Amino acid sequence: MFSRLRFLVQLGRAEHIARRYFVTNGFDGALTMLGLTMGFYAGGGVATPVAISACLGAAVALGVSGMTSAYMSEAAEREKELRELERALVRNLEASAHARAARLIPLIIAAVNGCAPLFLALLIMLPLWLSEAGVPLPLAPLPAAIGVAFLELFLLGVFLGRVSGRFWLWSGLRMLVIALLTAGLILWLEN
Repeated sequence: MFSRLRFLVQLGRAEHIARRYFVTNGFDGALTMLGLTMGFYAGGGVATPVAISACLGAAVALGVSGMTSAYMSEAAEREKELRELERALVRNLEASAHARAARLIPLIIAAVNGCAPLFLALLIMLPLWLSEAGVPLPLAPLPAAIGVAFLELFLLGVFLGRVSGRFWLWSGLRMLVIALLTAGLILWLEN
């Protein structure tokens, strides 16, 4: 079963697409959570349950949006490619591995695209939940969540550096600069 799934993923050239979707939508999720937590912090703070509710609502919306938009667009593209291949071969391919890949790949891509921002957002929210549960933290909940967001964005940059074969630290720092500029812009706008 696993080898068959791997074959369909390779046939559909989905590994690279899923990686791009993970980084792109994961970046969106992390930056959105950074924006929310920075907004709460710059605005003088809010009660932790309010921050949790707002962040959770945004995280779920990002996940659902990522999943549905990726599925709809990827399914349409895969269907188009399959029809073009059928026309080129002058043959119906509904029972072929190409057709199975065309049906499976949009599901995989949708899962990656939806889970990436949701998972990264939930990690950023972890200090908020821990604080609400009474777990002592070295920082207040909002600054701790902001710190997790910065760390996640840096690690996404490191991952991209590894993928591209570039120096991982430089790539991570570039992503961190984007996060710092975003945080600075939010602080500037709040003042």
